[in-house]
Parts: sequence; C-alpha cells; structure tokens
Amino acid sequence: MNYHFIAIGGSAMHNLAIALHKKGETITGSDDEIFEPSRSRLAKFGLLPESEGWFPDKIDKNIDAIVLGMHAKNDNPELLKAKALNIKIYSYPEFLYNQTQNKTRAVIGGSHGKTSTTAMIMHVLNYYKKDFEKNSDDIMELSLSFHFNTAIFIITELDKSVKTWMLCDQLVHDGKDFISHLM
Repeated sequence: MNYHFIAIGGSAMHNLAIALHKKGETITGSDDEIFEPSRSRLAKFGLLPESEGWFPDKIDKNIDAIVLGMHAKNDNPELLKAKALNIKIYSYPEFLYNQTQNKTRAVIGGSHGKTSTTAMIMHVLNYYKKDFEKNSDDIMELSLSFHFNTAIFIITELDKSVKTWMLCDQLVHDGKDFISHLM
C-alpha cells in the first residue's frame, strides 16, 4: 500500500509511518514543522520530507490512503486535494482501528497514568515472553514506539484528541475481546 501522512512529524504519526515502512509499505509525508526526535527518526528511515510545508502536488491517484495528523487543519491544501481525488482519508485512531480489527486490544486511556500502566503491562508480557504489538510512548523500546507483528494482542494508549474518544466505543466494544483500563 501507498500511504501519505499529513503531519508526519507528530509523536504518534512518525512512529506509525516508520512501523508501516518497516512492514514494507510505501510511505510519504509532509509537515509544516518537525522537531526532534521525530526529525532524526524519520531521516534514519528515509522518510523525512525534503522540505517543510504542505505540497498538494504530492497528492495523486497513486496514493491508496491518507493518514491525517491532529494538527492538520480542515483547509490543509493536501487534505483538500485528497478529498477532491476521493482518496481514502483516515484519522490516526481510525487507521489504528482498521489495522487492529482482528486483534485483542488492551486500551489504556485517561488523563494520568497511561504510560505507566502501559509500561507495567508490557513488562509483564515481556517477562512471560508473550508476543504483542504496541502503540504507546517511548517506553521499553526507545528506538520505536509502534510496531506491527503477527501477535493477536495489541496494547494501545488513547491520546486526548476528541476524535480518539469518539472512536473509543469502536476501539473497545466492537465485539472482539478487549481489556480496558481508564485512569
């Protein structure tokens, strides 16, 4: 698949882009500002945009889907071009949901303690040598905080965006086994 990330420099967005790249997907992206450590991580994998800004000419029918970051505005020129071309557009949580539909999810949410709770669950799973996927802050694997594998279990930290909480029912209660912890 060919994915374009609008606002690729975000903490979660750049890690998802790298994970998909490592999985063999074709990734492009743009952002109006990219800071460390996102900048050096994207550069390491050849995913750092050549220049900062929004470039609608990068959007064409060869793109299978857009992954839209939180700080991209509704009038973003790349987003408008993608809409005009009828390219599938996912928010970060929508994309994550689609990628994990066949997995049991541990969804960690709330205003405090998400990363600590996630780290404790990961520690226990690592100790017992249980395979899992994760989507969380940089804990227990400093080089990459998101990875895909063949595990049937994923640990996911919800962010505080309105869109994520709107999808919370889907992420947690879609008929699949789940574990939920709200702080």
